[in-house]
Amino acid sequence: MPDRFLGSCLCSAIRYQLLVRPKAVSHCHCSQCRKAHGAAFASYGSVLRTDLLISQGAICLASYASSQGVVRQFCSQCGSSLFWSKTSGEFSDWVSIALGTLDSPFTLEKQQHVEVSSKASWYAIEDHWPQSR
Repeated sequence: MPDRFLGSCLCSAIRYQLLVRPKAVSHCHCSQCRKAHGAAFASYGSVLRTDLLISQGAICLASYASSQGVVRQFCSQCGSSLFWSKTSGEFSDWVSIALGTLDSPFTLEKQQHVEVSSKASWYAIEDHWPQSR
């Protein structure tokens, strides 16, 4: 397991480092995540904000308030979805990383599907991971 996990956007304008292994790995099926990622679901892992370092291209990091108290961050050059976080309240000191942007190897020990009640009608969940809502 690496000491740090490295990641980047599609065009590599933004590069980041995680100082710890991502926790609370989930595959979110809500309509906002589906639309933000253009996929059946979005896969995230979370770290404390202090464990995320933007090592290159912070000026290219754009933000969008997708709902009250939620900010999604993406590359303004290539559009890659990178981060999701709450701006206040419980868990506001955490940031969720779009796992597809990790460049370092990352293996999953535990994961879950969330917001399953909102999943795309054309996608069937056929794995053994836990599901909520």
